[in-house]
Amino acid sequence: MRQPKALVVRGGWEGHRPVEATELFLPFLERHGYAVRVHDSPDVYADADEMARTDLVLQCVTMSEITAGQVAGLRAAIEAGTGLTGWHGGVADSFRASADYLHLVGGQFATHPGKEPGERRGGPEDNFLPHAVNFTALGREHPVTAGIEDFELVTEQYWVLHDDLNDVLATTTHATRPWHPWHRPVTCPAIWTRLWGAGRIVVTTPGHDLDVLRHPAVRTVIERGMLWATRTASGS
Repeated sequence: MRQPKALVVRGGWEGHRPVEATELFLPFLERHGYAVRVHDSPDVYADADEMARTDLVLQCVTMSEITAGQVAGLRAAIEAGTGLTGWHGGVADSFRASADYLHLVGGQFATHPGKEPGERRGGPEDNFLPHAVNFTALGREHPVTAGIEDFELVTEQYWVLHDDLNDVLATTTHATRPWHPWHRPVTCPAIWTRLWGAGRIVVTTPGHDLDVLRHPAVRTVIERGMLWATRTASGS
């Protein structure tokens, strides 16, 4: 049996601690027999030979930039069967200026609502709100999320713009609060999968910091997502 090959691409905004965050998951990949390579920029996406040998891309690059050639290489690899996964801003807030990247992943960070203005102190905690992650009927049966109960977090709650190609496994609902301008609750996908050609994509929006990534439900979803997204026989 061929050894699966994982490519970890990390970088971008340091507030999401891309090195420390991805290091949490390298032992899991190694225990499951992956050969792991780490790159600190998306340059590797433009290397067609390297991408053809890659079964899984684990990306943690918040904001930053990507060239047309790099995103074309990533899209082509996924269409041919390479999997893509990641969490939070490392995948849902990457490469904001690239429409082709946004089209690929199917969801883009728009905001994370904040606390009541009088409670804000100027730090990241200003945007930490209690919220629930609720699994859909599909999520209760899907291999990535089956058996995991709805859970609650106090962290950034991502509001994402998305499309109907996503298979939504879990949602989160933004409540109406007096200091926010929207007038009814807004439900957004919190975890979704997406099929792109022969490739599989998994996006998990919780993951702002290491504590969230260590949450048992979040960590389980990410780990299962890596295995599920890995190139399948149909994409080999």
